[in-house]
Amino acid sequence: MFDELLRQPGVTEQLELRSRFGFLAFHGGSLEEGTDVVAAAAADAAGASLWAVRQPEHLRWHVPSIAVSPEHSDALVAFLDHVEVALAVHGFGREGYWTSLLVGGGNRALAAHVAGHLRPALAGYEIVDDLDRVPSDLRGVHPSNPVNLPVGGGAQLELPPRVRGMGPAWDGHPDRRAGRLVPPTMALIAALATAAGSWPLG
Repeated sequence: MFDELLRQPGVTEQLELRSRFGFLAFHGGSLEEGTDVVAAAAADAAGASLWAVRQPEHLRWHVPSIAVSPEHSDALVAFLDHVEVALAVHGFGREGYWTSLLVGGGNRALAAHVAGHLRPALAGYEIVDDLDRVPSDLRGVHPSNPVNLPVGGGAQLELPPRVRGMGPAWDGHPDRRAGRLVPPTMALIAALATAAGSWPLG
């Protein structure tokens, strides 16, 4: 399925190879809105690497993470060969989790590191990095998930709509009306950049 998605008109990949800390956002564009924006901005601020896939407005094709394979993307191969660890940025919306950020992925030390930077930056949001409290389908621990493929593995961050500046909580907000990122999104990006920049690389 992933190779078919990449062949669709308007679907683009972005690859930036910088430090050996990498950000992924392969459900970006119209699918999980804002995730590619957050990942790209945090990567830029941290001097980190980035691999993103963006879908155009008319397309919302969800390819499960375990089906996003490097065998179909030379850019993903280059990213995985370059980075030591990665953080994948995803979006979700689920009743009872509108202000919860879920930190999954196979590298639990990295997940705790990221969570530790997010908590002081996002007052009013709950940062959940206890896997037992993360819904099983959002844990991102499958070995075929791209975030777990770097040599040092990775962490997966699931963002609810509100922290991405979406939904009724932001209706009428001047930043949203002006097309700017809302304050929690800016704080999120800054915290992720700091987490990436302070992670010890081998």
